[in-house]
Amino acid sequence: MNAELPPVAPEVVAAAVEGLTARLRKKLDAAIESYAALPVTAAGGAVRVRCGEDAEVTLTPGPSGAVTDAAQAVCGCLLAPRCLHRAAVLGACPVADAEARTGPAGPAEEDEQDGSDGPGPMTPDSQGDPAADSDETPAPAPPTPAQVTAAAGLWAAAAAVLAAGVPAAGAVPQAELLRAAHTARLAGLHRAEAAALRVVRGLRGARARHDGHRLADLVANVRELLLTTGLLAAADPDPDLVGTARRAYRPGGGLRVHGVCREPVIAATGYGGVVTHLVSEDGRWFSVADVRPGGPARARGAATASVALGSGTLDHARLSRGGLLISGATLSPDGRLGSGKGVRATPVPGLSWTSGPLAALFARPLSEAVAARLAGPAGRDPERSEQAARELIGCDVVLVGAAGDQLLARELTPGRPDGEGLLVRLSPANGHPDLAHTANFRRLASRPGLRLRVLGRLDPDRAATLRPLAVGPVPDGESTLRLPPEWQGHADLGYDRIQGAHVPPPEELPAVGGVGAVPPDPLAQAPLWRLRRLVEVAVSGGRRAVAEPARDGGRGDGGAALRRTGFRAAADLSAALSAEADRRGRDVFGRTAEADPDRYARAWLAAAVYLTGTERALVQATWEHEEAHA
Repeated sequence: MNAELPPVAPEVVAAAVEGLTARLRKKLDAAIESYAALPVTAAGGAVRVRCGEDAEVTLTPGPSGAVTDAAQAVCGCLLAPRCLHRAAVLGACPVADAEARTGPAGPAEEDEQDGSDGPGPMTPDSQGDPAADSDETPAPAPPTPAQVTAAAGLWAAAAAVLAAGVPAAGAVPQAELLRAAHTARLAGLHRAEAAALRVVRGLRGARARHDGHRLADLVANVRELLLTTGLLAAADPDPDLVGTARRAYRPGGGLRVHGVCREPVIAATGYGGVVTHLVSEDGRWFSVADVRPGGPARARGAATASVALGSGTLDHARLSRGGLLISGATLSPDGRLGSGKGVRATPVPGLSWTSGPLAALFARPLSEAVAARLAGPAGRDPERSEQAARELIGCDVVLVGAAGDQLLARELTPGRPDGEGLLVRLSPANGHPDLAHTANFRRLASRPGLRLRVLGRLDPDRAATLRPLAVGPVPDGESTLRLPPEWQGHADLGYDRIQGAHVPPPEELPAVGGVGAVPPDPLAQAPLWRLRRLVEVAVSGGRRAVAEPARDGGRGDGGAALRRTGFRAAADLSAALSAEADRRGRDVFGRTAEADPDRYARAWLAAAVYLTGTERALVQATWEHEEAHA
């Protein structure tokens, strides 16, 4: 993928690939890799890529900035539009979201995006239906026949990609997945379409070995896609499976918000910037973002950039320690504040972390706050789950030691000695050398016994782990930070550098009972890693890689080890997946037939769903029972 190229709608890419002959399709992956490295020329609203002496592909994005029509992509060669040049350049372009395909929406315009956490469908009560007074809740309507058909088609395309694995899931299988995603969108299956687009992006990142690619993310997206489409194809009536169109921004009226902290952003796609987190008087979270192309340098510079909201006289550093009185506010579904023409914002004095709604962030016990963010039924919309998990958590802790790049701390609980609270791992939110996280962690690690007020984000995939964005002194003022007055009571760990004068000398800190050896991580040490490896190998290597344990008599599948440790269900699922991967039928002539991708996908999905639920339960246990990791 070439980030200089404009995003392209999935249906345009799919149509270009479908128009190729079988001979040209075999050359497509190599052509995409080659053309993605070619120079891009932009002039007059068009983007051009020279693919040879007699071939130049011209892309002319629409008002939204995306190529949404086949006529916006032309090639000068004689075989156009059914040519390899055009299809390969389109395949090298980023995949456009629904928002980019429909254009930016105004504050009150509904915009179909790649999630489903916006306003739900109208209910009888909201329309004034007389039946709204009834005590009986009407049963949710099942998906329509068109939606069931679209979901079945998307399931089939996803199952084929899973069976192929990353090495074989090239441009042609991706195009089939994009075509099925477009059909799902036309049928109103917003959640399924979003999952399919994430899978395609993940496959591209894996095949190109992008630095930002994570196999765990691709596995999660494949699981979400198969689970959603499988339930929809079975006519499950849960409306969350269908998803809803959502508004890009909606009117928010008048707001008074208080700055909490700044968070630097460095994306693998080359973007960088800052997000300033804010809290309203009633405890709702909001944010102001300034993220643009530029990478780490942009993230550093944005720390003191002007806030594009209202008069523009306030920068992010001051906003994180001040406040705003806003009229005519516009809000995105995830709480981002818009900067439309009608928005007016006036700077107001900020609050410290010890007063008003900011003090309330630290009043709730960690176990309760984490339980609220990890709660949710199986199959919950990942967009909503991620949004809940990303909401910041506050707590007071005392540092008790360090383990690698992590800090070990005990939660300060009223009525209990400092060394007896819940053990928490604090991990840097970003380890990039251009940011201050790592240096600040080293400084804090040198002061066991230091008491801190921490504001961070839950890591839902690791045992009792928070990723702090900012720290401050505990309210009682004993054995805690001594920050400069201009920092107004907290340090943003990505930007502010904690110096020796900001922490008490070691001899002034009380002795705190250490943890001895590094406490075990029940998630990392659980034998479930054997099932996790098999599930990940299925995505990264395909069906053939999973079949290997079955072919050597099961000696490498770890089933015996899982059974010995009590994970019998995991052992059974592992064996079933390996056996299904090695299953081969025969046609009427006795020849080996193509394996059934449907049965294999169901076996993989069962193992993946079990694994996710069990690992989430282990993570929850580390927050609820300190004995499990003390």
